Parts: sequence; C-alpha cells; structure tokens
Amino acid sequence: MTDLELALELADIADAVSMARYGQADLQVTTKPDMTPVSDADQSVERALRARLAEARPDDTLLGEEYGGSMGEGRAWVIDPIDGTKNFVRRVPVWATLIALTQDGAATVGVVSAPALGRRWWAARGQGSWRIENGSSPLPNRVSAVADIADASLSYSDDEGWERNSFLNLHDSVWRSRAYGDFWSHVMVAEGCVDIACEPVLNLWDMAALVPVVEEAGGLMTTWSGDPALEGSSALTTNGLLHEEVRSRLLHG
Repeated sequence: MTDLELALELADIADAVSMARYGQADLQVTTKPDMTPVSDADQSVERALRARLAEARPDDTLLGEEYGGSMGEGRAWVIDPIDGTKNFVRRVPVWATLIALTQDGAATVGVVSAPALGRRWWAARGQGSWRIENGSSPLPNRVSAVADIADASLSYSDDEGWERNSFLNLHDSVWRSRAYGDFWSHVMVAEGCVDIACEPVLNLWDMAALVPVVEEAGGLMTTWSGDPALEGSSALTTNGLLHEEVRSRLLHG
C-alpha cells in the first residue's frame, strides 16, 4: 500500500467515526486549556487513526492535535482529527479531518476529508491535486489565473489575531472577501474558486495536509514572511500570481 493509499484509507476511517457522532444529542464537549472546544469525536477519530498507523507504519512518528507527539526529522504523520470543531459541535457542515505525511519537515502527502459536505481533496508530490464531490469521479484541482489583486477573492476564518491595518489593507484591496473559514478557504484556492486565503495564527496540524493539495494545484502556501508553511505559525495561500503583492500588504499594512 502506498502512502497516499494509506492516507485515503485513514480518511475513510475518520469519516466513519466522525459522522457517527455528528449531530448526536449525547456528543460530549469540553474546553481545552487554550479555551478551544474538543469533542469526544475529535478524540475518537485521532485514536482510530493512531491505531491504524501503528499497524501500517509502526516506524513512523506521529503528531496529532489531541494526543500530541512530534514531527521532527524523517517520516511523520500529522493529524487534525476535526478541523472546525466549533462548526462540528453546532452542526455546521464545514469541518474536515486533515491527514498529512511529512518527510524531514516537508509535507509530501495530504488528504482533507469533509464528509458532511460530501467532499474530499488529496495530493501527493508529483501526482497532482484532486477532489471528489458527492461521489463523483476524481476531478483535478487547478488554481485560478487571476493576476490583479483588485479582481481577487479573499477568504479567511475570522478577524482574530490580525494586525488591524494589515487586515483592512488587504480586505479593501480585493474584489470580494468572505470568511469561509478553516481548511475550506485553502482548498478553494486549490480549486481556483478563491484566489487568496490567509490566517495569522495556525498550528502544524492545521496546515500540513493543505500544503500538497495547494501546491500540486499550482498554488503557493507559505508563512507571511515567505518561509515554508510548516516553519512558522502564519499561513498565506494564493494562486502564486498574487503571492508577493499579498505578502507585502500583510507585512506592511
């Protein structure tokens, strides 16, 4: 089994666990020390994926949002069992399991599975970026050709963590902005229906699976300073054509 095949199998496992708990009246939700919510579904998904990886790739390391670990050097799986837990617990269907394989700190395989939306995105280095929609055959992802920021569509999660002048500068420069949020902003850049997605603060598990999906579709995903995405805590995703102008606006307000 290839790494991509395994990642897709992990997504199937995650979907089965998460959908069994989605919308259930007895869903258990607690608050973590950072004041973000965690549900029993988050924990159950991560436990299931850890169990399968222990069987299939026992020599790989693992970093997960709920049970920790490390990425480090060599091969490491990075998992966000439910990206968008606040949506999940309120029955908003915009949430996904993010599964990535990294090699020496760089993401080489990424799967983003959003079962409540009936959608999944995936990529592996050199194999293109793909998606399925409600059981469709795989469709290729390709970023947009928008080259003028005045014609661009921007997506983000919310206005928390932004330096206000940077946010307003970018917001007022684009044609359209919407807070689609979380993973969805970034995979829509890969699809070509959004041109810019950015977040001031993210964790490794929020980003790792997105990088191959975006970059294999022809886009760029970096920190706001321009470093590789997994080397920092901010994320800027674009179609590539707009990247440097957006970075400048973010950094200089």
